[in-house]
Amino acid sequence: MPFATAHTVSLHGAVGHLIDVQTDVSPGQVGVTLVGRADTTINEARDRCRMAIINSGLDWPATRRITILLSPADLMKTGTHFDLAVAVSVLAAAGTVPGASLAGTAFVGELTLDGNLRSVTGVLPMVLAAAERGIRAVFVPEPQAAEAAMVPDMSVIGVRSLGQVVAILRDEEVPDAPPVAPASGARLLAWRGKERLEELDLGDLLGIADARFAVEVAAAGGHHLLLSGPKGCGKTSLVERMPGILPDLRRDESLELSAIQSLAGTLDPDVGFPTRPPFSAPHHDASKASLIGGGLGVVRPGEVSKAHTGVLFLDEFPLFRSDVIEALRQPLENGDVTIARRDESVTLPARGMVVLAANPCPCGDYSNDVRQNRCSCREVQRRDYRNKVTGPVADRVDIVRHLPPLRRLDGAADLAPAESSAAVRRRVEAARARQAERYAEASWRLNGQAPGPVLRERWPLTKAGQQAVDAQLYDGKLSRRGATRVHRLAWTVADLRGLDGPGLPEVDTALRLRTGEPLLLSMLERAG
Repeated sequence: MPFATAHTVSLHGAVGHLIDVQTDVSPGQVGVTLVGRADTTINEARDRCRMAIINSGLDWPATRRITILLSPADLMKTGTHFDLAVAVSVLAAAGTVPGASLAGTAFVGELTLDGNLRSVTGVLPMVLAAAERGIRAVFVPEPQAAEAAMVPDMSVIGVRSLGQVVAILRDEEVPDAPPVAPASGARLLAWRGKERLEELDLGDLLGIADARFAVEVAAAGGHHLLLSGPKGCGKTSLVERMPGILPDLRRDESLELSAIQSLAGTLDPDVGFPTRPPFSAPHHDASKASLIGGGLGVVRPGEVSKAHTGVLFLDEFPLFRSDVIEALRQPLENGDVTIARRDESVTLPARGMVVLAANPCPCGDYSNDVRQNRCSCREVQRRDYRNKVTGPVADRVDIVRHLPPLRRLDGAADLAPAESSAAVRRRVEAARARQAERYAEASWRLNGQAPGPVLRERWPLTKAGQQAVDAQLYDGKLSRRGATRVHRLAWTVADLRGLDGPGLPEVDTALRLRTGEPLLLSMLERAG
């Protein structure tokens, strides 16, 4: 029967769909018809696959009518990784390879005109999707075999050419072929990277106990954070030390992050699954597509998704473009980002902590203390600068802290040795363990992700605590969204203190963290 089916995967963001590449080779008007909502790159596969088959010394059914269906036909498909599945299905329909050998197997790879393979992005989420649909073997370009092998119980065959694929399917001796180039070039080595961040410790910072505690609460509950203050007050130094107080990634978090890195083309399979949370700090000149995600053709993850399960640090936040600032509303609120186009809608995860840092004015020297105010900006400049962070965006940030200007250290509290990152990390790990136990049957993981209605129903505040929140709400100092965030923060403070639930002191601390009011010394001591 001149009909065969091969399998591959179509990616829509981080979601993969198993695609049946069905080919019919029969008498009729000579030509190749490809149907099933294929984009330009797949339509061009007809010529690539024909020349790859001919130049591999195999027979192309040139005197037959070839019809190729990408099923399901209503799903938009894009990408050059369809090449290998298309070529194999044509060869199987023509009788060159046994059709039975394609059962339970997926094919991923781009073909060159001489029949060799090229690497493609997104192999890991493709193989994950194939495994969920019962596929137990996959052919991929040789350099990406290690990436595909990250999926358990999957038989991975790394190949260099179409000729090698055909030989394996025929159970023949595999011919030699030139190596396949990796998907990306060598990385530039620089000192300013994650190696530098690993050497930073919270114990290096003295005299900012209020902000240190805010960072600890944010890390424990996965809360978004806004730091403001004059230049040189320690905002960047604090945030760069946040990865050091975060616990190692769980297995499911590591797999999610690896899938995003695979989509972005930055996954290094030789390193294996990432174990530490990512840290991303894009420059304030970054475009909307680079930060949120997008691009021409295939949608690529932006920095907000690359920082999934970790920290996205946006320094000099008011200097970002207005469209970038407003685009952060969805990831700040929902923990994901949806990129909608005419033909497709792609949703990517973005459940990292977003940390914003801002100066009080363009020059960075403004202070409410007249004795320390060295600002040279006009009032209209300061107002326009502050207004760049709009109310709806600021309302989606859980914690607000204002750092004072750098001053001479004095007093026992300032001169006492600061806690190390390791000591704070142990408290954060214990707090997250309490959350994991509490939300064991829920779809979220941390307090910062818990839905407000569910919190109020299953994990309510005490009567006194709720009255304190309602008083701020009815006075106009909190929005409904802000009240929910105070509720989440109160639970995180309670988890850090090892309590079964938040009482009035924890709610008071959460309100101060939310509104930017200074914390009392008793609150900081209780946290330790």
